[in-house]
Amino acid sequence: MASKILLSKQHVSIILSRLCHQLMERHGDFSNTVLVGLQPRGTLLMVRLLDLLKEEGIDSIASGKLDTTFFRDDFRRSEKPLHAKATEMNVLLEGKEVVLIDDVLFTGRSIRSALSAIDSYGRPKSIELLVLVDRRFSRHLPIQPDYLGAQVDALQGDKVKVVWSEAQAESIVYLEKHNE
Repeated sequence: MASKILLSKQHVSIILSRLCHQLMERHGDFSNTVLVGLQPRGTLLMVRLLDLLKEEGIDSIASGKLDTTFFRDDFRRSEKPLHAKATEMNVLLEGKEVVLIDDVLFTGRSIRSALSAIDSYGRPKSIELLVLVDRRFSRHLPIQPDYLGAQVDALQGDKVKVVWSEAQAESIVYLEKHNE
């Protein structure tokens, strides 16, 4: 597979700042808002956004980490055992404005499963979706982000890979081309 940089470290930084300010514009003091990162990679994006919001003076934001492994419509189709991540939802979502956060929106199935899993924590007032990258021509379900970092056109078989600086030297988004 050949790799190509889609979003540089600087571009990712600019996008995160913009997403942070869009959230502030919409949610004000975040008193009725809960940010929910989808395990595993959406939680890394959520932590980045929480850090930026804290730098802006907003430090008491309710948040949680949601694993949707067993809510997926394809979880029984795998031949190998599934390894779920920890769900850390220490807040009720009843009447709250929820922002689901994930790194890449591909088919929409992860978001559909998150919508099912969210029901276990109450009935939110509203649910919005924030993604860093939208693979817009790959959707299987009619799901669109409310907050969007960047749109990418990628062929079937190509992978969009987000690498965060906690794991690597830089925060970069790659497109790994599938060679036929």
